[in-house]
Amino acid sequence: MAGVRNLTQVEAAERARLLEITGYDIALDLTDGSGNPGENTFRSVTTVTFRCSEPGATTFIEVAAVAVRSAVLNGAPVDTSDWSAEKGLTLTGLAAENTLVVDADFAYSASGQGMQRSLDPVDKEIYLYSQFETADAQRVYACFDQPDLKSSFTWHATVPAHWKVMSNMPAERTEPAGPGAKTVHFPPSVRMSSYITALCAGPYHEVRDSHDGIDLGVYCRASMAQHLDADDLFLITKQGFDFFHEHFGIRYPLPKYDQLWVPDFNAGAMENFGCVTHAEAHYIFRSQVTDYEYEQRANTILHELAHMWFGDLVTMRWWNDLWLNESFAEWASHWCNTRATRFADAWTTFMSMRKNWGYRQDQLSSTHPVYCEMPDLEAVEVNFDGITYAKGASVIKQLVAYVGLDPFLAGLRAYFQRHAWGNATFDDLLTELESASGRELRKFAAQWLETAQVNTLRPVVEIAADGTYGRVAVHQEAPTAYPTLRTHRIGVGLYDLDGDRLVRRELVEVDVSGERTELTELTGKRAADVLLLNDEDLTYAKLRLDERSMATVVRHISGFDSSLARALCWAAAWDMVRDAELAARDYVALVVSGLPAEQDINLVTATLRQAAGAVALYSDPAWAPTGWATLARLAKDAVAAAEPGSGFQLAWARAFIGAARGEADQATLRGWLDGVDVPDGLTVDTELRWTLLHALAALGATTDQQIEDELNGDRTASGEREAALARALVPTAENKAQVWARLTGTEKLPNWLHRSLLQGFQTSSQVALTAPYAAKFFDVVGDVWAHSDSEPAQEFVELAYPVYQISEETVALTDAWLARDGHPQSLRRLVAEGRDGVLRAYKARARDSATA
Repeated sequence: MAGVRNLTQVEAAERARLLEITGYDIALDLTDGSGNPGENTFRSVTTVTFRCSEPGATTFIEVAAVAVRSAVLNGAPVDTSDWSAEKGLTLTGLAAENTLVVDADFAYSASGQGMQRSLDPVDKEIYLYSQFETADAQRVYACFDQPDLKSSFTWHATVPAHWKVMSNMPAERTEPAGPGAKTVHFPPSVRMSSYITALCAGPYHEVRDSHDGIDLGVYCRASMAQHLDADDLFLITKQGFDFFHEHFGIRYPLPKYDQLWVPDFNAGAMENFGCVTHAEAHYIFRSQVTDYEYEQRANTILHELAHMWFGDLVTMRWWNDLWLNESFAEWASHWCNTRATRFADAWTTFMSMRKNWGYRQDQLSSTHPVYCEMPDLEAVEVNFDGITYAKGASVIKQLVAYVGLDPFLAGLRAYFQRHAWGNATFDDLLTELESASGRELRKFAAQWLETAQVNTLRPVVEIAADGTYGRVAVHQEAPTAYPTLRTHRIGVGLYDLDGDRLVRRELVEVDVSGERTELTELTGKRAADVLLLNDEDLTYAKLRLDERSMATVVRHISGFDSSLARALCWAAAWDMVRDAELAARDYVALVVSGLPAEQDINLVTATLRQAAGAVALYSDPAWAPTGWATLARLAKDAVAAAEPGSGFQLAWARAFIGAARGEADQATLRGWLDGVDVPDGLTVDTELRWTLLHALAALGATTDQQIEDELNGDRTASGEREAALARALVPTAENKAQVWARLTGTEKLPNWLHRSLLQGFQTSSQVALTAPYAAKFFDVVGDVWAHSDSEPAQEFVELAYPVYQISEETVALTDAWLARDGHPQSLRRLVAEGRDGVLRAYKARARDSATA
């Protein structure tokens, strides 16, 4: 991957030993000199002061610029002849106290890394925002770009006169800067790491409020202002501040908290200290959405807010503890959501969505411990995964249950107080938690954080003639290559049928360890209709049901009062499909019988996605048309039965659109798009129109003119993105060749277009059409990786890998590529993960075929 220095942990440790950074002063000129926005590059003058513990030593500073105009260290010119964006600038003959001034031209970004520049097609205005994690601050200013070299940052930005400028601190003053321009000056910031500094600028729409002495701001592009529901955004933010202030013991330390919803954002959001950026495409709703989307947005707002303490106030020393930053924020956001907002069932969503992500990632060949050494930045880039986020959060949740919430919070408060404004490690947190709880936690940490893969818990049940349990045990399994059998604290729920309801009679909490754990406390108790392991979802493990319980769940899964219990059963069934223990067609049958009565929108959303995945990837291709027809019929009936205008109706409508394959279903889609026979209450608004058009395009049932007509009605950044996706979906050999040529050519595509082309290139309805590109992928992936920024490079590998070509030939092609020397380790990991998916699908299809 190109563009920045691939800093190693060894280099970072040595530089941190040598240097103390006392301040940055950064002056950016974001104009063209005539008061207009700059187009390709911007000028950045960085003055950094720092101490050196060994005068005379040599170090380096990252400067991922287009050109360095000059560099002056302690009044003497620095030799820049050896400088490159990938190497940085070498600094020799350091003094005890140093001042370095670097004057350089940097490139605006279209990849979402560094200083992103986006043109709004509505008002033709330019919007800028910075994105610096993992190490992209060096794309905007010269810096020692590692988390443990914290400093204070003073920003000055020259911009067009009508622009707003936002940074970590409130603006201090504004001065004229020639015709049509101004310079906005910010005061020195609090001490922070370079990756959470921020500078955003443009004619943003702004809404302000305040809460508990904190000035609050929300921003979006002017063309999105009509969709910015500021009241709800402020409500969640205020609820989060109140909750975290109460429990963390340290107030949020900055005078203001700004949140910007920005275009072309690669991730969900970024925790810049006091200046958080969110993905506009995910979280500003132009059309009707369900409560699933609202809950996801609330969770993201709270996740980033939690980072203000865990990550920003106290920061990891090196990226080995990235998991702790993200796992803690993941845990804290769900905890806060359940306790402080209207989303009281957020742990159900965590179980059904996030935890499944962790289980899936943990079973790949690239699985790794939650805590693992990060040798360099390239390794970090591919570790923003389900283990780092979801499995880590599951471990935090277990840790809370293990030590108790009050001791956990006491240890957490001590950790914040001791390490505020500095850097710390997980060992530092464990020390405070041990002190607060009186419990030894190193063995717990070693077992859960330093080992990989996931255990499976199976009940072994014997029922006596009188209907009582003669014997109940829990059998724990571990993969052969990762044989760790962990200690699990689990709940065991006993559920009885009462009509159609499944009522929990008893909850027993037990410790499971080793290969077999006898549950003697259940001996002699009346056998339940459902025995549910890990009830309340305390541990991180895959679950199975005994035969009696499974038979009951198949007929009565909607009978559980608890959404979490239903989620656990749905998750167990999905795991069985992925592990080739349950045929995909039998899973679809379970969905048909059990899902229409489900009243948790998150479970409906998650299960419908999994049902589509079961048909697309895990079913016998000969049966797949039947599977799609079954899902389409189910969804269409559910749309008609749902409350008109409800989120459930919308969720089922989306499922029908995704499953539609036959001519009759295509006619229904076309009718909805044209306003014909639309179900009562279903609003075919802007986003749903694009969803319909995408489905029709993928089936070859639309024309380029129809796509253009739709775009003419939505000539916005979102509309351009949706139109590009629709065009990429068109199922002709000529079109696919053109899309492939753009994805693999030398043209630098903006990230939104690159992503749309990738998402539309291959789908489950076009397997034969894109089959020739399986071999082509391996011919080009190395060059794409080498010449792209990290985000588009990773997206290409993940989305262009021939995931739908489920055959021995695809595995053989992958094996041949992996057998070659010279591929970067991070690239090898991603390609191997694609192979894992194909192998898993191949085995699941064999199971489904055998069932037939």
